[in-house]
Amino acid sequence: MDHLFAKFATAISHATGSPLTFIVCVVAVVLWAIAGPFFGFSETWQLVINTGTTIITFLMVFLIQNTQNRDSAALQTKLDEIIRSSDAHDQFMGIETMTDKELEELHEKCEREAKRSQMMLEKTHAERRTRKSRKH
Repeated sequence: MDHLFAKFATAISHATGSPLTFIVCVVAVVLWAIAGPFFGFSETWQLVINTGTTIITFLMVFLIQNTQNRDSAALQTKLDEIIRSSDAHDQFMGIETMTDKELEELHEKCEREAKRSQMMLEKTHAERRTRKSRKH
């Protein structure tokens, strides 16, 4: 059942994200708007578009969320494998399960390390420029 739903959700997500689907929806809204005067802009006329868009939106939320969850899990698994098989710090594996506070602390630590690395890089570039200017 899960596999079938995953295939269905992926197919629907791809189909609804296509330019053709967008054009079809725009045409449907334009036709609905054009039909307004013929129906006297009645409550029934308004109810048609409101009901249709509400139902589609309601169902799409679940399909998109399912697809997003699977894509996110796949991406996280790939990143974990890269971390595991490289010289990267293992502390980054599984960070998606950390609390917001723990994530913020890790983010701040990474920012500090990035600034330190940037300063070292700038220092190295400056030293190289100094050496080049002394040679000439």
